[in-house]
Amino acid sequence: ISDLINNCLEIKLKYLTLFTLSSENIQRKSVNSIFQVIYDDFAFFFEKIINEKKVKIKIIGSKLNLPIKILKLIDHCEHETKKNNKLILNLAFNYGFKNEIQQVLQKIKDNLSIKLNNSEDIKKLFLLGNIKDPDLLIRTGGEKRLSNFIMFNLTYTEIFFVDTLWPDFKFEELKKIISKYKVITRSY
Repeated sequence: ISDLINNCLEIKLKYLTLFTLSSENIQRKSVNSIFQVIYDDFAFFFEKIINEKKVKIKIIGSKLNLPIKILKLIDHCEHETKKNNKLILNLAFNYGFKNEIQQVLQKIKDNLSIKLNNSEDIKKLFLLGNIKDPDLLIRTGGEKRLSNFIMFNLTYTEIFFVDTLWPDFKFEELKKIISKYKVITRSY
């Protein structure tokens, strides 16, 4: 992730959204081990990002059923990076699109004055809010599915499926995909 962030800063990418932990994975028996690894490994990583003052971190997903130390880490990262603007890093954590739809419907139910007159009002209800929808999505690992990931925001996104596993995905492959993307004639 650190290398990818540096690569995105180098090519002046404005937004990067990574699917870091699905809401389905929260159901695993090994979830406490996953949380411990995240806390141990990512606390240092996040402090590095905070100190560099370039990347704004936004966590999208549900905060339900997360350990307090993970919630504190999330709050700390978001607060300490809120003024950074070279790259907006959205980390989908305890995220699933089906859960996001439930959250949107709950917002509407709780506040009947929410306006649904235009697409911008509706977009603000979703977790990515009013940021630009992704231009491209890269799905690693050879899978040919979206796996319950930000489906509202992917309506006109160009999708690239690659066999490379996530840990092996390198800058050269990213640059090749961006080159392919640049020659696509996009129609809406």
